[in-house]
Amino acid sequence: MEFLFYTLFFLSALLLVLVILLQEGKGGGLSDAFGGAGAETFGVRSGGINRFTFGVFGVFVLSAMALHWMASDPLKGSVMQGVPGVESPETLPVGSGEAGGTGGTGSPVPPPAGS
Repeated sequence: MEFLFYTLFFLSALLLVLVILLQEGKGGGLSDAFGGAGAETFGVRSGGINRFTFGVFGVFVLSAMALHWMASDPLKGSVMQGVPGVESPETLPVGSGEAGGTGGTGSPVPPPAGS
């Protein structure tokens, strides 16, 4: 099952890149670099290609989410992997880290000296 989701993810990513690059934007697009062949392909009305792009995007996002949910180790590849006392992201104390917060003491962390 995981192979199917990886295949869907990879193929939808490639198709998404190609379709987006061929679409004509406000200033032309990659289709102009190939002699305007994209304009004849998609025509003046591009409603269908927009729906197709959105559908491929949906497959891409859903396959990425499915791959994440199927992962056996939620911290695999995480920066918190190997930190003593951290088994899952839910065990991290609230307000810990470099971005400020309470620092685990209940009182606000003072700003750095010299600021």
